[in-house]
Amino acid sequence: MDNQHIAFVISDVARLFRRRFDERTRSLGITGPQMRALVAIMRFPGINQGALADRLDVEPITTCRMVDRLEQAGLVERRRDPLDRRAWQLYLTEAAEPVTEKLQAIGQTVLTESLDGIAPEERDATLALLDRIRTNLTAPAPQDRAGEPRKGMTHG
Repeated sequence: MDNQHIAFVISDVARLFRRRFDERTRSLGITGPQMRALVAIMRFPGINQGALADRLDVEPITTCRMVDRLEQAGLVERRRDPLDRRAWQLYLTEAAEPVTEKLQAIGQTVLTESLDGIAPEERDATLALLDRIRTNLTAPAPQDRAGEPRKGMTHG
């Protein structure tokens, strides 16, 4: 593993999680990105479309179209933001409940399978390290000094 970069491994693991999850949820009749949108709205009721786009790492217009389709399917409703008349808050409908329950159950199964053979203390240590990496990446980036690579960076 010495020749693997942690960022590539993390990205590959995330891709494999999405692939396994998408394979298991294909029969629900919604796309992977739509499922991720439903889960985000479930976790953050009242989220606006801009914040949802950021969370899904897609363009706002893509999010708008996705929400349009979810709304047409009766799974999501838009409500005016009482603090900003230009913005819409997103909520799941009652019809979305059975779908999100299935998504949660499938997600838990995929997670359980992924942790097979991993001791709880190994999982906890890995989670703590990943949380620290996330914290480092969400902190403001240190300013580069002119002409000098940041510590740990190499030209190549």
